[in-house]
Amino acid sequence: MIFALSFLPKNSKKPLLNLTSAQNPNFFKSLAVYFLLGAFIVWFFSQVRVSPSNAVPVIAFSQVVTEVEKGKLAKITVDGDKLQLLYQDKSEAVSYKESGQNLITAFKDSGIANPTQKVEIVVKNQESGIFWTNLLTTVLPIIITIIFFVILIRQVQKSQGSIMDFGRSAAKIFIHQQSRITFANVAGVDEAKRELEEVVDFLKHPEKYRKLGARIPRGVLLVGPAGTGKTLLARAVAGEANVSFFSVAGSEFMEMLVGVGASRVRSLFQNAKKAAPAIIFVDEIESIGRHRAMGGMGSHGEQEQTLNQILVEMDGFETTTNVIVLAATNRPDLLDPALTRPGRFDRRVVLDLPDINGRKEIFKIHVSGKPLASDVDIEKLAKRTVGFSGADIENMLNEAAILAARVGHSEIDNQDMEEAATKVKMGPARQRSQSDEDKKVTAYHEAGHALVASSLTHMDPVHRISIISRGLALGYTEIQPDIDRSHQTKTRLLEQIITFLGGRAAEQMIFNEMTVGAGSDLETASRISRRMVTEFGMSELGPLSFIDYGINEEWSYGYHGNQVDYSNEMAARIDEQIKKIIDDCFEKAKEILNEKREKLVLVAQELIKKETIEGEDFLKMLS
Repeated sequence: MIFALSFLPKNSKKPLLNLTSAQNPNFFKSLAVYFLLGAFIVWFFSQVRVSPSNAVPVIAFSQVVTEVEKGKLAKITVDGDKLQLLYQDKSEAVSYKESGQNLITAFKDSGIANPTQKVEIVVKNQESGIFWTNLLTTVLPIIITIIFFVILIRQVQKSQGSIMDFGRSAAKIFIHQQSRITFANVAGVDEAKRELEEVVDFLKHPEKYRKLGARIPRGVLLVGPAGTGKTLLARAVAGEANVSFFSVAGSEFMEMLVGVGASRVRSLFQNAKKAAPAIIFVDEIESIGRHRAMGGMGSHGEQEQTLNQILVEMDGFETTTNVIVLAATNRPDLLDPALTRPGRFDRRVVLDLPDINGRKEIFKIHVSGKPLASDVDIEKLAKRTVGFSGADIENMLNEAAILAARVGHSEIDNQDMEEAATKVKMGPARQRSQSDEDKKVTAYHEAGHALVASSLTHMDPVHRISIISRGLALGYTEIQPDIDRSHQTKTRLLEQIITFLGGRAAEQMIFNEMTVGAGSDLETASRISRRMVTEFGMSELGPLSFIDYGINEEWSYGYHGNQVDYSNEMAARIDEQIKKIIDDCFEKAKEILNEKREKLVLVAQELIKKETIEGEDFLKMLS
């Protein structure tokens, strides 16, 4: 006979409990637990006093006294508190006396002086029965409860760890040779690598610095946009120095229970000191190191206790302990000043987006192991990917490899690279069917952007025009920078606004109508013009800054609220300057398209036929 008990959750083929096979190592243990539970349930319900219709009748004790006085009863058998009654006519009944009361005493209290002369009273030996009854009613429920909680705690330990481990550090530990990433695996951040070479040298040769009285650097803050390689650079430092590396995210310190984060910080630093020399890397440190006066954070909150514990630990390093804290953030303005002062984070290393030489080196690292076709040029790819981070380039090459495999290529060619770069920058192409009217409107809109951009002196060249949907856009005009720029001039910013407004200008010229397709263009143009007036001082108001710290700068929230630093009259003048910039740029875009109306129609018709026009073909059409 096969005994099976299975509880199947929804959408699951695996039972939570399976007793169908004795091969299961927990089979007999589970069987014993459920047998005891079933026996207890059966015993418990057997103790419930029931009186079914066909069973012996149950009468009250007062009626028993009456029957004894009348001499109707022949025998009373006492079984604990239960009284089994036998009448003179051989009929039977059942009654119950008060618990712990002697039956003779109960009869005497009811007025029967000699009850034994009127009825035969027999008392069963209940000593052993009472003992086992008391044992089952008191000890067995406790045992079953303990077994239940033991099983529950073990299940929690298997899935989420012990409930007593809340305060232990959850940092991932890489001991020496387990993960050897060096500076050779990092490219595009040469300045940052030079800054961190001293940290590596100190971890390798600390005595050389101590002899000259140099103080141990407590912490290094890595600052830069997402994807620039902050985490990779931290692991490379540990790999170069060949020391233990503790990696943890800032959010892992935070828990619902107050004090858990501080306990985890203590545990992390204790483990690092035991493994010294070591590096502690805290990613996204702004999640726990935010300014303590912002956001209404209470003085007894979990975040503040965690931050205070970090400050204490970084101040408490012994001078002979070779433990250095590396932290990464892309929002240094949110960090508490006590965390960034000298003595805690002594150095700030800035990682920026890689330049063309850095992108070349990143490409060389990530193309290793990937078969490339002869038409793939690393130099052109580096120029093509201005503004890409290291993570973007890695993702682009991975997407190119996936695309080549999907279409059955044996090598990754230049077309795969182009499609991957566009996908990373603008999103995947959507096979969305458009009506002829929508295609026509989108074609003229994108042709307007392209013609305006090609007519302006300081704009970058048009790389591609397409009416194929990507992301949320029905079409796009890709304008690819040809060089890396650190500065933007007023003339270049104005030409960018003119280019963004070229799509709306083309719609009005051809269709004498406006569509919602220009919404994102208008948003970007308005944002650039507002920053020109309020931040960069590029308006008739002069070299003044009107940044609204209370709204735009998160670090000052709580100090200024929604307070602004200029009057209502000045706010009206700011709005006038923004509108003037937009109006002048829009008129310039319409002027350009009026002069090149024939080219606008030509490019739009070509787009409707081919859907995509490359930059070289676009230039040929203009010439």
